[in-house]
Amino acid sequence: MLNATQTRGLLVLLLSLFCGHFGWGWFQNNAKSKSPQKEPVYGETPDSQDQSCLCHLTGDLDDCFCDIESIDVFNNFKIDPHIRKLVERDFFRYYKVNLKRPCPFWPDEGQCSIKDCHVEPCPESKVPVGIKSGNYNKFSQAAGSISDARECEQAHELGAVNSTLSNQTKEAFADWAHHDDAQDHFCGLDDEMSPDAEYVDLLLNPERYTGYKGPSAWRVWNSIYEENCFKPRSVYRPLNPLAPSRGDDDGEGFYKWMEGLCLEKRVFYRLISGLHSSINIHLCAEYLLDEGWGKSVWGPNLHEFRQRFDPAETKGEGTRRLKNLYFLYLIELRALSKVTPYFERSFINLYTGNSQEDSSTKELLLQVLNETKAFPMHFDESSMFAGHKIESKTLKEEFRLHFKNISRIMDCVGCSKCRLWGTLQTQGLGTALRILFSEKEIKKLPENSPSKGFQLTRQEIVALLNGFARLSTSIKELHNFRTLLKDQSFTGFQHVSVSMKNSSSTL
Repeated sequence: MLNATQTRGLLVLLLSLFCGHFGWGWFQNNAKSKSPQKEPVYGETPDSQDQSCLCHLTGDLDDCFCDIESIDVFNNFKIDPHIRKLVERDFFRYYKVNLKRPCPFWPDEGQCSIKDCHVEPCPESKVPVGIKSGNYNKFSQAAGSISDARECEQAHELGAVNSTLSNQTKEAFADWAHHDDAQDHFCGLDDEMSPDAEYVDLLLNPERYTGYKGPSAWRVWNSIYEENCFKPRSVYRPLNPLAPSRGDDDGEGFYKWMEGLCLEKRVFYRLISGLHSSINIHLCAEYLLDEGWGKSVWGPNLHEFRQRFDPAETKGEGTRRLKNLYFLYLIELRALSKVTPYFERSFINLYTGNSQEDSSTKELLLQVLNETKAFPMHFDESSMFAGHKIESKTLKEEFRLHFKNISRIMDCVGCSKCRLWGTLQTQGLGTALRILFSEKEIKKLPENSPSKGFQLTRQEIVALLNGFARLSTSIKELHNFRTLLKDQSFTGFQHVSVSMKNSSSTL
């Protein structure tokens, strides 16, 4: 006959065994569903379970007619595989940038002292004169084929920017065009003739965690948000580390202010927030996990991800930040779909000097662009700047100048690698905005000859596609973080079940 204590112990043991068996089977079934046998359709997602940070990241986005699940499926199956291959091609992997311009807004604090967070340029003697002397029209110049050659010493660690290029590659750049007849830029283009501008191989300088943080980084983002997002100084964005203490304020005043804004100013803030979120995801996904005697190990850091996006850690801000990322993705996706006619013209050549690769690169680019055109739920930019003509023109100019100012703030970033990728992604977004508001000019482009109207420089093209590739990677990484969070929940569940079994066995 069992006494009361034994009876309770037996019940606990049976319950723990049942829960352990049920939980294992439930997670096994969900693990199988992570690898679908067929491509999902729009509106479905394989990750429908709640996962702390991401359980509220679902449904429709504000200010547009699209849902997150559709974007996930479209990006991860249609866009991401192709855009990754595209930006590895020679035309898109080299970006010319001046990382030595002084900060125009406050005294230069100097470069960060973090290990290897500085530029490692090639020696002056190894840079061909032709690279420094100027560029020529990319549509009309010819060049010999590019062959492999010995490169300068590479610098891969943390914030170091590896500006290594072979001499042959540099000579090919001399034939790529730099012409800019447009008058409506949202970013100030780097002066490629500047003696401080260098070509950087983006594949040798991946965007990842460098250790650059704290007051210097906060100052840059604070200047962007507080001084350039059409916001009065009396309204503070939530969780701003530089804002005065406001007790338990969870940002309610900020979002009440946001609701009263016109669409254009709301869009501006959401674009900047989305860009900020995307950059943070890259840093969380490529975090320095181990720096031993051997090769450094980089990978996802769930703790960092939770700090930035978990609703419990951010007072609900995390979900808003991630939704702004999806909104930014839609804006740049729309721009790519609208600029497709520009690249479809037969004489447009993504010129590197290697005709076979150039042809293959353009074919892959058109494949990506045609996929963007097929997306069924594009953002409708026609609702922006659609009011009274004079007021709309004034607002559009104010919008453009605010964004241009943000592009100049990138010169205040102390980490060279952070500045490199911040500049590129800001210019990519600025190019996307210029495309969206140049619809009439794009429609007027002649089919068989260059135009003095709408033009894109090589630098803008590289920034546009690499910037969008970064957004695509962010959304793909969110899928990976969902999986990690799910696995972490499962591990925690197993630990609890084993503990219950061990406890009940002692009764």
